[in-house]
Amino acid sequence: MIEKHIALEDVDPVIFYGVNNANIQMIKALFPKLRIVARGNIIKVMGDEEEMCAFEEAVVAMEKHCVKFNSLNEEIILDIVKGNPPKIEKTGDAIVFSVTGKPITPRSENQLKLVHEFEKNDMIFAIGPAGSGKTYTAIALAVRALKNKEIKKIILSRPAVEAGEKLGFLPGDMKDKIDPYLQPLYDALQDMIPPAKLKEYMELNIIQIAPLAFMRGRTLNDAVVILDEAQNTTTQQIKMFLTRMGMNTKMIVTGDMTQIDLPPSQASGLVQALKILKDVKGISFIELNKKDIVRHKLVTRIVEAYEKFEEKAKKERSSHTQADKEIHLINP
Repeated sequence: MIEKHIALEDVDPVIFYGVNNANIQMIKALFPKLRIVARGNIIKVMGDEEEMCAFEEAVVAMEKHCVKFNSLNEEIILDIVKGNPPKIEKTGDAIVFSVTGKPITPRSENQLKLVHEFEKNDMIFAIGPAGSGKTYTAIALAVRALKNKEIKKIILSRPAVEAGEKLGFLPGDMKDKIDPYLQPLYDALQDMIPPAKLKEYMELNIIQIAPLAFMRGRTLNDAVVILDEAQNTTTQQIKMFLTRMGMNTKMIVTGDMTQIDLPPSQASGLVQALKILKDVKGISFIELNKKDIVRHKLVTRIVEAYEKFEEKAKKERSSHTQADKEIHLINP
């Protein structure tokens, strides 16, 4: 009789063991010649060597399935132990799977284009209105790369700019002060990575979320780096960010030109970057639009209403400017 310890390194044990430990109980029943004890992320197994080899192979296959699909059930366990391919529903163009096991897929043509461009280019600018899925898709691509061990870390950043209101001094330590600005990034991650695993990744700095100002002086290797809300960067900030790029690193820059919260006197670094970098080889530019909006149907209508209002205001300003010129010509 031999004894072996198997560590579940890449998966949340809560998902692997199942509700009320249903999965691990079934695994024990399928390997009656072994004594199996599960504690935390360690499975201790004792018994026949040949049976133990089969058990270890099955656990590795189950862990891989669990990492990819964020789920494991008795039917999948039975298929794996019997050596049959697990019966999986067609998932189409799924990027990753949510914590509930549902596929996260591109939901529009431009979101799918973002997925394809990520595979071909190391730097991508994804520009579009609120709700077009640019940030969510970008984070899904980063999580997939981490799960596939293509990179070692994910770095998510945002400029800490207030959206049209003065919040004053926020209480707490540095993390407490900056977290409100970064909450949308946490929300997306919590959809895709189980809570215990996400906490572990963040404690080990495998996933890092930080304000843009904290990027200065760093060289970012083996990572997917996402700059969100880039329309609120200055020229110096976005240049600083883009030049942090290291080896085996991909960058995704997202922004919405209609939601610039910088002071009127301050030019958006993103607007300038799009002009400066438009002909640089290896950089892809994707423009999402109102057709890509995947939030509530009212979001699309709101975006359209604001577009009409701004277009009307632009025409009125143009006509007033023309009238002023004509008056000036008549009365020099």
